[in-house]
Amino acid sequence: MTAPVIVGLDGSPASVTAAWWAARAALDRHAPLLLLHSWTTQPLDVPIPQEARSKQCYGEQVLHRMSAELRHRHRGLTVATELVSAPAAEALLAHGEGGDLLVLGSRGHGSVASFLLGSISLRVLSLARCPAVTVRAGDSAVETGWGHPPAADHDDIVAGVQHPGPDADPLLELAFAEAGSQGGRVRAVRALPPSWRPGAGPWAAEGERLAAALEPWRRKYPDVPAVEQTAVGPAASVLLSASAHARLVVVGRRRRPHQPWRLGPVAHAALRHAPCPVAVVPHD
Repeated sequence: MTAPVIVGLDGSPASVTAAWWAARAALDRHAPLLLLHSWTTQPLDVPIPQEARSKQCYGEQVLHRMSAELRHRHRGLTVATELVSAPAAEALLAHGEGGDLLVLGSRGHGSVASFLLGSISLRVLSLARCPAVTVRAGDSAVETGWGHPPAADHDDIVAGVQHPGPDADPLLELAFAEAGSQGGRVRAVRALPPSWRPGAGPWAAEGERLAAALEPWRRKYPDVPAVEQTAVGPAASVLLSASAHARLVVVGRRRRPHQPWRLGPVAHAALRHAPCPVAVVPHD
């Protein structure tokens, strides 16, 4: 059975936008979509009584409404819903063990917030075994509902490649698969130390390493255009500068057995400031 795309849903605008993005991703992957709601951890601004049954009823309504909208919009989409009592982060991480992709809503620039609270999102992004994507409410790069297509100038899938080679393969695989299914171009971005001069030997060597890292993915996806971009400067600044017209930014997260909660500074910067959805991909 194909692994599902899983989205955390609480009914907030951010989580609704995330659900629309997740539905498109599930269709592209020929995968089922799972809408997940934790009734024990709901948004603080939901105007419902605090009794357990009221919270459960709210969650059931949110899941039913979103499921009906997505099925109506995407006739070929398989949608399942699940109302859970487990805390949200634990529920998402547990489902992510067997998932293809986790999708979370983000409340906007300047903060990272999941379909619940920022600390929950950071925990999921730091510990998920599969790629996790954050989507902002009303993101212009996301198709939402009827008559709301993504912005036409959001074409690039930008992958931040820190170490060309096997470490970059999970990022590039996701980037090329996304571009292959929805169109667009892969832009692989590599930041170089400020002390390096354009055209110097080390600069040229790093450009060749980046091109070599892309070569197997170019062969696998011959119809996907791809470009390499090397630039001098801090990695976060280089990545964000390249992402001005991106449809998706892909960054890596190294699995750290002794520091499992750690997200690197580039991932943090992308999550806070990139103008489009951001995928955090774990790698060894």
